[in-house]
Amino acid sequence: MKIGILGLGEQYSIATAIAGATSAAEGGFDTYWLPGEVDPISAIVAIGREVPGILLATSVIPVYSRHPVALAAEALMTNQAIGGRLILGIGLSHRSIVPTKWGQPFDRPVRYLREYLEVLVPLLDTGTVDFQGEMLGGHTTIRVDGAVRPPLLVAAMGPQTLRVAGRYADGTDTWMTGPKTLTELTVPTLSQAAATAGKAPPRIAAGMIVCVTNDVKSAHNRAAEEFAHHADFPTYRTMLDREGKQGPADIAIIGGAAEVRSGVLGYRDVGVTDFIASPFGNPEERLETRAVLSALAAELATA
Repeated sequence: MKIGILGLGEQYSIATAIAGATSAAEGGFDTYWLPGEVDPISAIVAIGREVPGILLATSVIPVYSRHPVALAAEALMTNQAIGGRLILGIGLSHRSIVPTKWGQPFDRPVRYLREYLEVLVPLLDTGTVDFQGEMLGGHTTIRVDGAVRPPLLVAAMGPQTLRVAGRYADGTDTWMTGPKTLTELTVPTLSQAAATAGKAPPRIAAGMIVCVTNDVKSAHNRAAEEFAHHADFPTYRTMLDREGKQGPADIAIIGGAAEVRSGVLGYRDVGVTDFIASPFGNPEERLETRAVLSALAAELATA
């Protein structure tokens, strides 16, 4: 299992992104993941020029924010620019966001996602697409000389989106999804869909908030406050309910160094290939969390 860091937090700027990626690379992390609230593609181009070695991933680009033809061109050019280190993560976003932020209806989202991938995947694979669906279409060729196809992950949590991800993409990128749900739903559903489509075993990236601390109660209370809004999204709420958890703080990995290490390794044991850590806490706790995760990343790299 590879260990990566979810970057930026509340500070969105190119300088912050570059500094975060530099720190992640120096800490021995495998991947630096950028959230889709801003333009992670632009940030990744800038980071790639400054920070060598580390993989750079989008987690995730909402599909309603870009037409798949435009995203394919951006992804192929970006991956060329950074030497083939891009992981392209995309997702539907949420019913409460799409109509307001992008002025688009959130009707039949699973069909929209499938048709989006019917356009995006051929362009990433061959540079050419000729597809017309009910909601989306693409009839064009993109030429990017020397382009390398990036791995494609689709944020998928329910059975329908997991089956779409398994059929079309290379894996999934989850958030607030615990080991029980990964074992019972995510991994088997995705893997079966990939196998049916004749694809390789899927990549499974799991994002989770993490804190190494000597004051578990205080950290839990702070996580409950800081991440409370995540439980308002039906998708994440369903994931928490599947785990029998009341809120994000209850599923977070919080504890001493040994406890956090064990918690992270638990994700490897249920089939996760990429663990995306979102460190939180006060400055001292964040530093200790990164140190513990960095040591674990080094250990797993040599295992």
